[in-house]
Amino acid sequence: MAERNRRTVRDLRRGNRARVLQRLYFDGPLSRQELGPVTGLSSGSISNVVAELSAEGLLEEAGVVDSDGGRPRTLLRVAPDGGLLVGIDIGETRVRVELFDLSLTELARTERLLAQHGYDVERIVAHVRTGVADVLRDAGADPRRLLGIGIGVPGIIERDGPEGPDGTRGAVVHGQTIGWRAVPFEQLLREAVDVPPEVPLFIDNGAKTLGQAEMWFGGGRGAGAAAIALIGSGVGACVDHGDILDEDRTSLALEWGHTTVQLRGRRCRCGSVGCLEAYAGAEALRERWREAGGPLPEDADDETALAALLAAAYPGRRGTPDPVALALLDETAECLGAALADLVNLFLPERILIGGWAGLLLGPRLLPEIRQYANEYALRHAAARTTIEMGRLGPDAVTVGAATLPLADFLTRGGSRPEPGGTGTPPRTAVEAVRERHRTPVN
Repeated sequence: MAERNRRTVRDLRRGNRARVLQRLYFDGPLSRQELGPVTGLSSGSISNVVAELSAEGLLEEAGVVDSDGGRPRTLLRVAPDGGLLVGIDIGETRVRVELFDLSLTELARTERLLAQHGYDVERIVAHVRTGVADVLRDAGADPRRLLGIGIGVPGIIERDGPEGPDGTRGAVVHGQTIGWRAVPFEQLLREAVDVPPEVPLFIDNGAKTLGQAEMWFGGGRGAGAAAIALIGSGVGACVDHGDILDEDRTSLALEWGHTTVQLRGRRCRCGSVGCLEAYAGAEALRERWREAGGPLPEDADDETALAALLAAAYPGRRGTPDPVALALLDETAECLGAALADLVNLFLPERILIGGWAGLLLGPRLLPEIRQYANEYALRHAAARTTIEMGRLGPDAVTVGAATLPLADFLTRGGSRPEPGGTGTPPRTAVEAVRERHRTPVN
């Protein structure tokens, strides 16, 4: 019984710290008086938690505001230098590694191109190893201040893979389109990346990390339900339901690029036919433009090819639009509109956001047509309550989203740091971690 009481007190304390940190992070700066109503904590608990977090360097003062007839109130915020986060995007064209402070301000970055060697697992692991070392060195950062490393990858993530040498189970990646079959990615990274063993790794689908970034800081903020499309060399999506601080919030990664838009259609790189990715992915657009006679060098990569296609279709005031390029892009807009209509009909989102490096290039030109086709293919009532917009966070959204994975865990743990001798990635997902904070009673 005594042990149970000790656990309850510890959990209560952690829950109180988590509520204060989360509110200040997402809604701050706030005064101590404002924290009471939004956290449900007593003034005494607020004072104790603020004192603890301030002493640990996790909170700082952010100015003073006048009150109605009383003393001025001091505003508090989460201290940006309270810890470090690494976000990694294992993309189709490059591996991008960024180092952030707690406010997700970028401190350093590096990129490794993948065009020559593709998705060779050993080379990807080496890119991550050297990338993490480079950003820490460039920022003059102490690895012991790392709160975690988040990685966004293509494919399906299996959380509890085979047991490693240390007795822990790590994330396994099933990436059919990139030739990864049950790759024990977390174990490989844990063995290769030179960081303290207690620094946790968080691996998730890249579309899902993009979605979390947009929901936290971008175009999805405040939406009860949103679908976020990632269009790059391949195509993916995620669907988020619930507010950031909602205990019932869910986030689901979708293999949206492998839904069928054309019966007996083009062969997709996944091996099936008629997939959305075979029509709207940048790799497929490059091949379709080449087949149509588009002027492309043999060694043109996806980014170069997509830029050339858009330039041919929209050459500016003095040029003549290429009708073949225009027709190809119109077909792409229809495929995307029809596939977005599927998301509308299935998930009834309030918002749909288009992101990914190729989506950010295609969207400004094709968005009106995509909306038109989506409205034609979707149920009228569902379409009428859904807006389709561009994502707001730009090409770094997957990396930022990856960094939110350890950040979510850190906030949920009430700012406690990984302990020496830890076992790496916690068994829960980031979404489960967000839910956990609501299971502890508060006073």
